[in-house]
Amino acid sequence: MEIANNAAERALRGVALGRKNYLFLGSDAGGERAAAIYGLIGTSKLNGHNPKAWLKEVLSKIADYPVNRVSELLPWNLAPKSPGEV
Repeated sequence: MEIANNAAERALRGVALGRKNYLFLGSDAGGERAAAIYGLIGTSKLNGHNPKAWLKEVLSKIADYPVNRVSELLPWNLAPKSPGEV
């Protein structure tokens, strides 16, 4: 057994920083929005997407997208693009 658990501490560093940064979101609704964004970014990673590229693609399409088909833009419904694809 290793004495140090640096890998686990590094993995949780973002959570600790976020907790400190989002302490004053302003309201419970702001906290719920932040949680939703964290969830979407985490889900995009789990589905093989680059979160920044996926979010950029979705935000560029969503304004003109039909409301009844918005679920098509969710990470598990879009195929991840290869690094060379635009």
